[in-house]
Amino acid sequence: MHLSLTGEFGTIWKHRGRAPQKIGGTGYAVQGFEVSSYFRRTEDSHDPSVSWIFEGIEDEKIGDFGLVGGGAAGLELDIYDNELGTPPHAVIIASSEDHSSVYMPVAEELYFNVPGMAGDENPRVRAEMVYYPTPNGGAVFSTSSISYCGSLSHNNYDNNISKLTENVLKKFISDEPLPGSTKREKIGMV
Repeated sequence: MHLSLTGEFGTIWKHRGRAPQKIGGTGYAVQGFEVSSYFRRTEDSHDPSVSWIFEGIEDEKIGDFGLVGGGAAGLELDIYDNELGTPPHAVIIASSEDHSSVYMPVAEELYFNVPGMAGDENPRVRAEMVYYPTPNGGAVFSTSSISYCGSLSHNNYDNNISKLTENVLKKFISDEPLPGSTKREKIGMV
């Protein structure tokens, strides 16, 4: 856990005060290399500040299909955590559910396993899609699952994961201010 040359605490980024939640809004908390699950829209996802992400999507269940374990929420899952630096204005727009007993908190979250920690019993076993605006007109969107991209090509890309991704990318590359941000500066290349 300590670096051999300096004696500094090594280990993972969050133990060094650099948790991924500070940048991406979510951080690694769960793994399970079995069947992948899906996301379900949260009540907050219907708020006008983030509802554009779901434009053209009528389903409440998102990504219940895919090449990686059959769903968009699988393998490694990230969660929202204010204590580790998720910005307080970040919005959880979807959360995964129905993970099997193979999904467990990672060793960094749990130093030994005890009964009740598996995905079929533990509410902390989930992935959370997050959106939040940043200074100067930027924003962050986190899918929070490695298997997410395996759902993009399902049904020849005609599916709710592809549509959600398209909505986010189109908004991010447009000249319009991103929802929740105060301005949008055009960045030029030199």
